Amino acid sequence: MLVLSRKHQESVVVGGAPGFERTLKVTVLEINGASVRLGFEGDSGIPVHRLEVWERILAESRQDQATEGEPLLTNVTAGGTSKQSVK
Repeated sequence: MLVLSRKHQESVVVGGAPGFERTLKVTVLEINGASVRLGFEGDSGIPVHRLEVWERILAESRQDQATEGEPLLTNVTAGGTSKQSVK
């Protein structure tokens, strides 16, 4: 994990180097105690989700793939076991 410190109104850009055409700019908009508001600017084709929403989307996608009878490949990672569709 890359850890960066940013102050109010400072940004981080993801991508945008040669070979990475799509970029995502993340800006610290507000800091209020333990809460931080972030602004995201990027190509409309780049999905941006809160982690809990992304995890739900991923779980539903995997469940749909398993229901459709696609063979699944199990990967063991540091965080546990995950299954991926084999194509």
